[in-house]
This record gives sequence, C-alpha cells and structure tokens, in this order.
Amino acid sequence: MKGILRLVMAPRIAPRCVIFLIILVANSAHAIVTRHDVADSRYRVPYESIPAVVDLPFEGHGTLIATRWVVTAAHAVAYMRSHTDYLYVTINGKRREVSRIIPYPDYDAFNATWKKLFEQMKSGDAEAWKKRYDEAMPSMHDIALIELKSPVGDVQPIAFYRGSAEADQVTEIYGAGATGTDISGASDGAAHRGPLRRAENRIISARGPWLRYVFDCGDAALPLEGVIGGGDSGGPNLIKVNGSWTLAGINHGLDGSLEDVLNTRSGKFRQGVCGQTFASTRVSFYAHWIDEVTRETPGVGRENSRGGTP
Repeated sequence: MKGILRLVMAPRIAPRCVIFLIILVANSAHAIVTRHDVADSRYRVPYESIPAVVDLPFEGHGTLIATRWVVTAAHAVAYMRSHTDYLYVTINGKRREVSRIIPYPDYDAFNATWKKLFEQMKSGDAEAWKKRYDEAMPSMHDIALIELKSPVGDVQPIAFYRGSAEADQVTEIYGAGATGTDISGASDGAAHRGPLRRAENRIISARGPWLRYVFDCGDAALPLEGVIGGGDSGGPNLIKVNGSWTLAGINHGLDGSLEDVLNTRSGKFRQGVCGQTFASTRVSFYAHWIDEVTRETPGVGRENSRGGTP
C-alpha cells in the first residue's frame, strides 16, 4: 500500500481525499513531494519541456500516446465519466474535446469490491486487512484510455514501453498537484493544480500490473528523489529506452504498509514521507489491450504508440 490519499469527487469541488492507492476508489489524484534539502525550483519544469503531458479538468493528468489517444489512471477520470460537462482535456495549453472514455474492462466491477475493502480499513484486525489488500492489488487494473474528438497535430505523442525490464531503472515522475517534502509530507489543504514538477525515483519492482518505488532519504536518495502527491494521478512515469524517454508507468498512489494502516487508524498518517512505497500502473502489462482499443479508430494503431526495447 503506498500512500493514503483522498476521496476526491472533483478536484476542488467536493471532498478530495481518501486513503491509499486505494483511493482509486474515487477519483483522487496526487502531486509531487520533494526532498527537504533540495530547492523546489529544481523540481519545477515548464509544460513546454514535455507537451505530451495532459491536464484533466481540475486535477490529474494523462499522457498523449497517439494523435487521438490519451492514457491515464481509471480512477482519475471518474468525475469526467459522471459529469458530461467536463469531457475535455488540456494539451499544450489548448482545450481538446473528448469523444469517449474507456476504462479497462473489469475496472468498474472490481472498483465496487475495492470500495468495500476500504470501508473496512479502520475496523477489525489491521494485519488481516492488509493481507486482503495485498491479495486484491493484482486484480486492480487502474488504467483508462481517452479518445479525443480530433487528432492532435501540434504535439508529438510519447511511445509506451512494451518490454519487461523496468525494475532497477530510474523513472521520471510528472505531476502538477499538491506538494510537500519527505519530512512534512503533502498537506491535505494543498492545491491540487499548480506548477508542473518532475521528480526521479528508482523502480524496485515490476510485477504483474504494477511498478513500485520507495521514497528514499539520505545517501540512498537520488538527486531529485520524489513521489506523487494529491493531484498527480494519471501522470506519466518515463524511463530511458534506446536514448529516448518512453512511458512505462501511470501515477496511481500510495501502496500502503501496515504502518500506514495503523497510522491512519490513530490519526497520525501523512502521505509522502520518507520510507513510503508507491505504485504506478505498469503500461507494458496493458500493451495488447491498448493496441486493440486504439485500432478501432481508422489510422490509429500500433505504429502510433510503438515503444522501444531495452
């Protein structure tokens, strides 16, 4: 379990925070949390440096992977799916209308089970609850595709990774959500849409549908070590493949530990502090599904989203 988020119904419109990646339950998002001993200015980057990063309404992100297709976290588009007035995204500073949103086929059905699991998090035996969470994670498929009404001609899509060698690679993590430091964590009251930030982390695990990384501190920390915070859900995790940045993961949330569960129960939990583990949706696990869905649109297919190989 990597963190505890918020049950957000609409960034800045309704209650926003829930607990853990688990937050998928709703549609919360996270933001970049940084090292306390590195200037925030070093984490900030202009959108022009990565124009394929997509802003969802209010908070959360996606990545342009083909001229008419954006990939994101399924939980990040829950509000858009239930409020048709917000069927748009922003790419390269321009509003783009959305034709449809396609979550992974079993996401909605499993999300109901996921919500029930989290309703039980604060009661009963904590270790037993954590075991149920660990058993459920492999079945949580937090990914969705957004089809745009018109192709994007002013931004180059980012290729996505199709291999299996993500573990031990350094990933660049992007988000414009809430921020904080490895000591304080991200404040619950921090804005969920602000400057774009980029952090780096080392992937420690690439198994099934998940990539995982830890917020290291001290000598183990990378120069721009960081993790996501509120408002970053759906944003890209990039790795270098044959010299090019390639999409390997999608910001998901905190992969909470037993300690996180106990701290939540006692009211001491803070997301984004040293030592916490986070999970990202592993894009390579879904490569076939992405190909099948995007092929439904004439002229859009594998050639538009081909990733490199290590």
